Amino acid sequence: MTNDLYRLLPSVDRLLADPRVAALASRHGHAPVADLARRVLDEYRAAIADTAALPPGEVVATLLDRSATLRPTLRRVVNATGVVIHTNLGRAPLSAATLRAMEHIGAGYSNLEFDVESGERGSRFAHLQSLLCRLTGAEDGIAVNNNASALLLALGALCAGREVIISRGQLVEIGGGFRIPDVMRQSGAQLVEVGTTNRTYVRDFAEAVTERTAAILRVHASNFRVVGFTETPTLAALGALARERGLLLIDDLGSGALLDTRRYGMAPEPMVQESIAAGADVALFSGDKLLGGPQAGIAVGRAEAIATMRRHPLARAVRLDKAAIAGLGATLEHYDRDEAEHEIPVWRMIATPMDQLARRARSWSRACGPHGITTEGRSTVGGGSLPGEDLPTMLCAVTPPSGNAQEIAAALRAADPPIVARIADDRVLLDPRTVEAREDRHVEATLRMVLGLGAAPSHGTATSGGAANRADGTNRADGTDGTDASGTAIAADEDHGAGR
Repeated sequence: MTNDLYRLLPSVDRLLADPRVAALASRHGHAPVADLARRVLDEYRAAIADTAALPPGEVVATLLDRSATLRPTLRRVVNATGVVIHTNLGRAPLSAATLRAMEHIGAGYSNLEFDVESGERGSRFAHLQSLLCRLTGAEDGIAVNNNASALLLALGALCAGREVIISRGQLVEIGGGFRIPDVMRQSGAQLVEVGTTNRTYVRDFAEAVTERTAAILRVHASNFRVVGFTETPTLAALGALARERGLLLIDDLGSGALLDTRRYGMAPEPMVQESIAAGADVALFSGDKLLGGPQAGIAVGRAEAIATMRRHPLARAVRLDKAAIAGLGATLEHYDRDEAEHEIPVWRMIATPMDQLARRARSWSRACGPHGITTEGRSTVGGGSLPGEDLPTMLCAVTPPSGNAQEIAAALRAADPPIVARIADDRVLLDPRTVEAREDRHVEATLRMVLGLGAAPSHGTATSGGAANRADGTNRADGTDGTDASGTAIAADEDHGAGR
């Protein structure tokens, strides 16, 4: 009897000949689909052996249900969380010019390490040098694969076997559990802690200097803020002490702002230009956070120090590839042409006017029928930048018909592409600040689908939001409990701004 059941199963070839499976193979390739077919058939055979019965459901239907496993694990998602630089969602989205530059260089050969004029070997580090110097005022600059690498390279090349003085209040932990003391130990530099968690003075640094001291290190506390009874020396004061004692001053800025965040109603974030002007011998910052480019760690500063870093053996291990160099160059050119606010997605999102956010949030809410309202809320810069700072925004707040917000959030994540939202007060909140306008149709259609409202209506015909709306179409609620769709905290990004 069992053998008869086995004979009812189709062969792999017969499965692959089915038009539905053949269409799947045309999208994903013959070999992956054939492998999936074998695995599905093995599951059916195992079920027959266990139960002496044929499992319910058509084999082809089961195979099609499992076809989601054929998709790449790294996928694009719609970020409706309101966290602009979301570490878990890939940090900064790239500008159109940056993507074009990376595609152009990646599609063929390039002069990555070739001097076209002389016909001799060149250096990949030269391609970003002039831009970095012009934008920051530094004498020289180098870019590596992330800011942890930049710090490791700076300490290893300039301070190995010698002491580096740092305030206890700056011994931060960055994303993934990496800690500044651990990075320093790996570099071969010896950590010397001075001051206390909340108060450190210039005299603490001065008293710690010995004949073995190589540098003073300042690390910007990008992912937290100490308030109250605090004291910390200015970078200019540390620079004066370093020059007086013949030491290097290394400044780990973290997120790497080239624009003044105060223009957007936020607290000041240390700017790279200010660090160089204040006397830093080496300033370190990320390329994929507030700078808004591909993942990179950038070091700018005095020519002798940067040249020493460039010659160090570790520089080869942490160097950027050609696509990242091209993309970072294109991103820096936006700043050079004074167009960063309009062309770089991170800054465009930060600068988006409230009326635009409100209009889009209302459109999303209308798509939700009686389950959606438009409400005031807060967006977060994220990425270890500007701790405690946020921006006013307008949200689409969805009250699930079933009362289960997690269920709606999970259904949004099951869309293609997935939509990642957050949850507060048993409602699903979607923030248009971090969603590209071209993704609005997908958001609205998916909301209607998961709420059981059918296809998305055309604009102007949808019903208005819930009865809780005010006359202007909004409902006061800040929705800032800082949890994402899975209930995980998102407002306080765990990643330190140094972009590791």
